[in-house]
Amino acid sequence: MAMAALREASRRLASISTWSPAGAATRPLLLTHSRGITHKLFIGGLSQFATEDSLAEAFMRYGQVLEATIVTDKMTSRSKGFGFVKFASEEEASKAREEMNGKVLNGRVIYVDIAKAKQDRAADVVPIARGPPKPVGNT
Repeated sequence: MAMAALREASRRLASISTWSPAGAATRPLLLTHSRGITHKLFIGGLSQFATEDSLAEAFMRYGQVLEATIVTDKMTSRSKGFGFVKFASEEEASKAREEMNGKVLNGRVIYVDIAKAKQDRAADVVPIARGPPKPVGNT
């Protein structure tokens, strides 16, 4: 529920187009969200009963959590046992990493590290052979 409220607040902030004193307080969040200046942590060893809300609540004490996601299997919709938490600043993310690494969450020891960028899977794809090449020329 907290994540839904955060997403709704983020959408409303994105719709603010004029600068006003009321919008001045929300400006840093809007800038970090729109520019992609976030710091993402990888959380491994999650319980299958962990939810995005419980993950966000566990990390909120270390700073402003912009997003918490748990990776699920597409076929079974069950947790794969890992997820990600996005923070607005590097200091908050590093503090959370130091404090939460090796702690127990929902009965399981979790491992926290800096998330790595996704690999470009298009470069790893090997073309599928479709038989012999077609002859070139007027035959």
